Order: sequence, then C-alpha cells, then structure tokens
Amino acid sequence: MARSGGKDAQALFHSLRTAYAATPTNLKMIDLYVGFAVLTAVIQVIYMALVGSFPFNSFLSGVLSCVGTAVLAVCRRIQVNKENKEFKDLAPERAFADFVMCNLVLHLVIMNFLG
Repeated sequence: MARSGGKDAQALFHSLRTAYAATPTNLKMIDLYVGFAVLTAVIQVIYMALVGSFPFNSFLSGVLSCVGTAVLAVCRRIQVNKENKEFKDLAPERAFADFVMCNLVLHLVIMNFLG
C-alpha cells in the first residue's frame, strides 16, 4: 500500500515538472524572485529565533518588506501571465509600473516604521 503512494507522488511530481516546463521564462524569473524573497524572510525569522529580537521594529520591517515584496511579485505574475484572461488588456509595461510604484510605497512605509 505504501508502494502505490510512492508511485502516486512520483506521478504527481512528474506531471508538475512537465507542466512547469511549458511556463514562459519571464514567469519563471518572477517565481525565482518570489522564492528569493520568501527565503530571505525565513532566514530572518531563523536568525531572530537563534539570536534574539532586540530591535524588534527592525525585525518586523525586514520580514514585512520581504513578504510584501513577494506578494507584489505574485500580483505582477498574475497580471503578466498570458493565460490569465482577466488582465488581457493590461500592457506588461503598465504591470511593471504598478509593481515599481507599489514597491516604492511599501518601502517608504517600511522606512517610516523603522523610525
């Protein structure tokens, strides 16, 4: 019975890998950026757990910056995806401008939170 579970997992990973291979390169780059932002947030949380959180505002600012940037990148990925019919009339340049402006506002708020 455990043997069929392993085969099911292998089949699932194989189907996910083949489906992701058809993903355009620009979406893969956005996925890599999101992964980096999330990994940076996880590293900051691990560091805080090991060392301590003395400047707690700094810790919160760093983690919220990483998470906010990842969320904005996911929103950009949704807007740029050609298979998404909801944003078919949105130009890629407009999606990038929205991403940059929202990141600017996010980081101004983060800098204000630092004090």
